[in-house]
Amino acid sequence: MAVPYEGQSFSTLRRQCRQNGRLFEDPLFPTSDQSLFYQNNSIGRITWKRPKVRTKEMGYVTCSLGPRLALSVLYPGSSMCPGSLTPTRILCSNPHLFVDGISAHDLHQGQLGNCWFVAACSSLASREALWQKVIPDWKDQEWNEEKPEFYAGIFHFRFWRFGQWVDVVIDDRLPTANGELVYCHSNDSNEFWSALVEKAYAKMCGCYEALDGGNTADALVDFTGGVSEPMDLMESGLKDNEEKRSELFERVLKVHDRGGLISCSIRATTAADMEARLSCGLVKGHAYAVTDVRRVRLGHGLLAYFRSDKLTMIRMRNPWGEREWNGAWSDSSEEWKKVSTSERERIGVTVQDDGEFWMTFDDFIVNFTDLILCRLINTSYLSFHKTWEEAVKRGSWRRHDDPLLNRAGGCGNHKQSFLQNPQYMFDVKKPEDEVLICLQQKDRRATLRDGRGENLAIGFDIHRVELNRIYRMHVTQQKVGGSVYINSRSVFKRIELKEGRYVIIPTTFDPGLEGDFLLRVFTDVLSDCQELTLHEPPQTCWSGLCGYPSLVTQVHILSANGLAGQDSNGVSDPYVIIRCEGEKVRSPVHKNTRAPNFDTKGLFYRKKANQPIRIEVCIYNHNALMDSFLGQVTLPTEQGEFQQTLHLRDKGDRRDNDLPGTLTVAMVTSPVLTSI
Repeated sequence: MAVPYEGQSFSTLRRQCRQNGRLFEDPLFPTSDQSLFYQNNSIGRITWKRPKVRTKEMGYVTCSLGPRLALSVLYPGSSMCPGSLTPTRILCSNPHLFVDGISAHDLHQGQLGNCWFVAACSSLASREALWQKVIPDWKDQEWNEEKPEFYAGIFHFRFWRFGQWVDVVIDDRLPTANGELVYCHSNDSNEFWSALVEKAYAKMCGCYEALDGGNTADALVDFTGGVSEPMDLMESGLKDNEEKRSELFERVLKVHDRGGLISCSIRATTAADMEARLSCGLVKGHAYAVTDVRRVRLGHGLLAYFRSDKLTMIRMRNPWGEREWNGAWSDSSEEWKKVSTSERERIGVTVQDDGEFWMTFDDFIVNFTDLILCRLINTSYLSFHKTWEEAVKRGSWRRHDDPLLNRAGGCGNHKQSFLQNPQYMFDVKKPEDEVLICLQQKDRRATLRDGRGENLAIGFDIHRVELNRIYRMHVTQQKVGGSVYINSRSVFKRIELKEGRYVIIPTTFDPGLEGDFLLRVFTDVLSDCQELTLHEPPQTCWSGLCGYPSLVTQVHILSANGLAGQDSNGVSDPYVIIRCEGEKVRSPVHKNTRAPNFDTKGLFYRKKANQPIRIEVCIYNHNALMDSFLGQVTLPTEQGEFQQTLHLRDKGDRRDNDLPGTLTVAMVTSPVLTSI
């Protein structure tokens, strides 16, 4: 279900307008400069006009807005525009949301520097299942010539924001200057979906100027609820590595085939580079929508179907609707003669200056610097494709004078306060799993008018921790990955992780900064993700009777060597069990080895500090029917730190009863329960 933006209910407002016989005028987004600009008008005189207006007699009045477009004004009881001596030519007598369907060619950028938004809209237009979420019940919202009394001048659109779909209501008054729409518009003078979607998005972001410069990845997420992965094509060594290029193409093709949205750009390094046209026809600092990804069959006739010659190709569109790639495989290039007419028709090759063009994936890698893949995260168990398990957590960075309560510690550069940030534990339950992690902050564009500044620089670290940790970390452990730190709305990391328990620490770059965030974790198997809030075991009414821990001990089983080979091929499938005061931690099984690298940790809060206790490490060989014992060691219980390599012994633990193999163990014990 979508949440009404600012409490405005579309159905309620439309019903009221129909009952009153009035066209909707949105009080939250008025026809004034505050809806257009943060401060000063940079365009000139603006006139707000509707595509079509109902008169008191239920007739219609339209006035010309120049050769590109005609919009209407309200002039009750007349067929003339105010000040006109003759009836106007009806250039927009029949407005529609869509004319001949919806496509990427319906969008032209206008006077805003929002190619990032228009490029995302172009991608959206190619996905019916997606745009019908953004433009809900569009048939009901269409202008109805047969029932003009239903026209109420109100529309609504939906965007995914900060973990939920938001329903944004607008009126259909659009800003014009010199007789033309100022901002996004369509090729067809009576098609208005792109202009209306842009207005709804501008309302949600604060004003139209808020869209002047932005991040395509954010718009793609807002249209889909998916996860955007920005990729630097220059850092990956793709130009010189055919295998990497092939792997990336497969990934891009998979995202496209599974309904995701894709965008790309050529990085501008200076202000002078912005929107500079290169000799190849491409434009720097400009967002392009990827509209198709294919393997194109070469050759003609029936023989072409039996040949293996296929080109990896990608199709893009410039939001300006012009200025295309002019290199190999451009619209009218000689290379297309290598492809049959039927194949060209199948993939939709057109020879016209419409801003859309094909190029080989190799040329794409050479010319473009940045790629954004917006995955649609499939959580349906009925799907034939990979199903992800999603964990969503909302949190905040908040300052506090008490270090135990402070949750705004800054990044890892600030060692004294880093671990004071929020912490989230999750499990990887497969031997190895691809994990997607996305951290998102609330967009601050809508607050720029209030002087609250830009987005925070945010990021996160991932630490591998003890298999049984349920309390907050107090010392950094094994960092296995993390995101970049950037002042964008969201940061993303795709990472392969081994089986085990992990802690994500989302942070701002600098300490002391406050804000809200949304953390999304996607795994193949349920991760049991939860926030770690307690620092140590809580004291209860039973603590006096049952005792309260006086020591905390971390046992780290590093590796084993020279284990007995009990399988027919001379190896084993070992795992370890760490036991302490009735608790145990068991590692994953390591296949076909006599020298496993266990790298397994357990954390134990001990009550019997004055009594000699044994922490047993038992190694077994994993069998189908019954696991066999390979040996154990007994660890000292003194406070402090040590690391030793110990010989395995039988259960009797006599010194003359050694078994094959050694175990390397590290241990830390402290009377301060918040020291580990």
